[in-house]
Amino acid sequence: MKILIVGPAWVGDMVLAQSLFRLLKQRHPESRIDVLAPAWTAPLLAHMPEVNEAIPLPFKHGELMLGERVRIGRRLRAHGYDWAIVLPRSLKAAVVPLLARVPRRTGLRGEWRYGWLSDVRRLDRARLPRIVDRFVALGLEPDESLPANFPEPHLSVNSTDVDAALARLAIAPPTRPILAICAGAEYGPAKRWPADHFTDVARARLAHGWDVWLFGSDRDASVTREIDRLTDRRCLDLAGRTTLGEAIDLMSLAAGVVTNDSGLMHVAAALGRPLVAIYGSSDPSYTPPLGTNAEIVYLGLSCSPCFERECPLGHLRCLYDIAPDRVLAALDKV
Repeated sequence: MKILIVGPAWVGDMVLAQSLFRLLKQRHPESRIDVLAPAWTAPLLAHMPEVNEAIPLPFKHGELMLGERVRIGRRLRAHGYDWAIVLPRSLKAAVVPLLARVPRRTGLRGEWRYGWLSDVRRLDRARLPRIVDRFVALGLEPDESLPANFPEPHLSVNSTDVDAALARLAIAPPTRPILAICAGAEYGPAKRWPADHFTDVARARLAHGWDVWLFGSDRDASVTREIDRLTDRRCLDLAGRTTLGEAIDLMSLAAGVVTNDSGLMHVAAALGRPLVAIYGSSDPSYTPPLGTNAEIVYLGLSCSPCFERECPLGHLRCLYDIAPDRVLAALDKV
């Protein structure tokens, strides 16, 4: 069976989608799974052995570019896919499978997609409360119950790639435990624990003989520079210096991870790293880190979760009131 997955555009969601890929491989061991997704996801998909090919979409988040979608759909006809599973709920996400003439096209009801999808599923939020549940359910038959224990994301890393990343960045092979700090969150400030709180955690681990590595994109560099400055330049600031693939490989070396609710949080969980996840405006019951060695720190204030990019009340107490000592205690626990 040849399966085409139209993947999500966020790092965290793509990590969660691996549960679907793994389930499909369990049920259809001989299947070929290709993932159609933004080009930047290719390094992430390369760490998922269930994926045969990553097919890049040359669009920015939210772009329609209908003509290009038509061309890609027509080009993919030659692949002869048997089944397409469309994870985003937008109409534009259903264009390519239809034009690729995939006979079975499964997705959740969202924007007006009747006719574009041949297998439209109604979203039962009570039965499928988490994003990962919704992804996995699309790989089942319409009347089939969600398995009690479906496979969790598990990213594969090989030592050759880790050594190559260390060498390119001129990092000596580590000899002490590493605390990975992920202080950014692409969604917005209402998901970012304060830099001075992260600094207190970093100082505590440095005092115990650990190394502290700061991960993030170039958009997070101002925050990581501040943390590094406040720790007297004793951290290794990697923000904006690594590719996504290198960040995955290097994070696999961490003895512990402290992170906001972000894509890198899900990466750390899928690497099996001991993890403390800090939640502010988002809901840990909706997008929790999947894994057995993760602690969630969440205050659950009356105004939470608001799902806003910036605090609508202006105080951001959901994050500012989480004390560093509480996060350190959670880190000791994992």
